[in-house]
Amino acid sequence: MIPFLDLKAQYQSIKREIDEAVLNVVASAQYVLGEEVARFEDEFATYCNVEHAIAVNSGTSALHLALLTAGVGPGDEVITVPSTFVATVSAICYTGATPVLVDVEPVSLTMDPARLAQAITPRTKAIVPVHLYGQMADMDPIMAIADAYGIAVIEDACQAHGAEYRKRRAGSIGTSGCFSFYPGKNLGACGEAGMIVTNDPEQAATMRMLRDWGQKQRYHHHLKGFNYRMDTIQGAVLRVKLRHLEDWTEARRAHASRYNSLLQDFGSVSAPMECLARRHVYHVYSVRCQDRERTQKQLTDNGIQTGLHYPVPVHLQHAHVDLGYRAGDFPVAEEAARTRLSLPIYPEMSASQIEAVVCAMELDAYVG
Repeated sequence: MIPFLDLKAQYQSIKREIDEAVLNVVASAQYVLGEEVARFEDEFATYCNVEHAIAVNSGTSALHLALLTAGVGPGDEVITVPSTFVATVSAICYTGATPVLVDVEPVSLTMDPARLAQAITPRTKAIVPVHLYGQMADMDPIMAIADAYGIAVIEDACQAHGAEYRKRRAGSIGTSGCFSFYPGKNLGACGEAGMIVTNDPEQAATMRMLRDWGQKQRYHHHLKGFNYRMDTIQGAVLRVKLRHLEDWTEARRAHASRYNSLLQDFGSVSAPMECLARRHVYHVYSVRCQDRERTQKQLTDNGIQTGLHYPVPVHLQHAHVDLGYRAGDFPVAEEAARTRLSLPIYPEMSASQIEAVVCAMELDAYVG
């Protein structure tokens, strides 16, 4: 069996480091925020080439605080995309603002700047481009539009740790950037965790208060805040994993290149493309299938796990019917939802496993 993701293999490769880091936290009896989290914030800020990093308990919390700190609230509109995990839109709803969706580009499946420009209104307070599957959105035109209107840009980089756009790291271009460290991410915690990055010291200070009940100091609450603090164990684990992230990323990129080579001229399945001047980190290796259900079944029958990211775009989710969109409103996102299949990809994969995945799809094409 070839798993879609093998977190046990990752743990075994760094077991001694992880175990030591966790046991040190347990022995310290410091379990929330603390020195390990502060050090991880500094190291992750350096990794992203930004001045400040604020550790929180999830990527969703990161998005929520970034929006609030940008001044988003009831009566405002925030523009994002339907091709994303539902948390992107949920975080906007948490602020009381109205999510406004625009379609994505057909190649990268990230925000289409032309559609963005058409969606700006006097109520637009922020733009949330989503760096999908590990590839960044086309940030220069997005930033140009935002700057022209004085609108904040909050990068949803929850799938894009270490991704780059014209040599700039994910999270470093907009007003702020948000990351998830959910276990299956390229940089994953042993549980839930997230991070906001920014170059704005005032926003960073506000975010630090908001994540910890609005406190400047203990029991002195300057803002109406939240319990969004990162556990110390997660900070310690993520510090260990951050040291390995670049090696893991290069392994993912090598695996993607191998897939691309094997899928070249493959009639029924199209490989993803790395856009010009972008560094794709392949959180997900998403292929376009002529008959996704059949291809997925063929892989399953051959002991190969796959994933669907995301089979129902946000605007067609029952939870968000109140946004007022209908089928057909975002044809590129909807086509992707019908045709995209995620193949196994993780640093510990072998060349023979990748070849087995493609061979199973070739068998399906031959039989068909």
